[in-house]
Amino acid sequence: MRLVIARCQVDYVGRLTAHLPMAKRLLMIKNDGSVLVHSDGGSYKPLNWMSPPCWLEERDGDAPEGAKALWVVTNKAGEELRITVEQIEHDSAHELGVDPGLVKDGVEAHLQALLAEHIETLGAGYSLIRREYMTAIGPVDILCRNADGATVAVEIKRRGEIDGVEQLTRYLELLNRDPLLAPVTGVFAAQQIKPQAKTLAEDRGIRCLTLDYNALRGTDSTEFRLF
Repeated sequence: MRLVIARCQVDYVGRLTAHLPMAKRLLMIKNDGSVLVHSDGGSYKPLNWMSPPCWLEERDGDAPEGAKALWVVTNKAGEELRITVEQIEHDSAHELGVDPGLVKDGVEAHLQALLAEHIETLGAGYSLIRREYMTAIGPVDILCRNADGATVAVEIKRRGEIDGVEQLTRYLELLNRDPLLAPVTGVFAAQQIKPQAKTLAEDRGIRCLTLDYNALRGTDSTEFRLF
């Protein structure tokens, strides 16, 4: 990853146009080809960016008068992110290596283990095929069969939001290409599911299930209570 702190102007030219006047900013050039322009505010979101596949050319000879360099980032659609660099204060490159990926938090991981252990929570007659069923785009949290023997993919979240539904949708599209598994339906399971996520899931034929973490752990069991 290359990190550059520079006084620069940024212009996006394509289906839409956008302009960032001259100011000091952080430019991130990642090994995946993406280029991101950050300021010191705005939280984690870049002010502008170009997603891969795209190509960066440093056209120093084409820089306007008074500028040190002109960087042009072009994507496959021919759109351009034009960065006019007036002054560079920092320029460094760092090899980050292969990222191990996001590790789910304890509660989410526990939910997966507990739901797999108590697979009947999904419905009578359900049986577990396996946890973390690997696909070409990542692991499905739980793959199981319903009472009729049909395959069901389960995506588990602590908080169910639209991106979780989109993730499960991608898994279902891929799994349904496998004649040994198809037809595969989906269950979106979470402790809390936002109304927008529930609406999207139901529109796509995905069943939503609200999980009670304490009940799955058995902390609410009355089996050994006197009263």
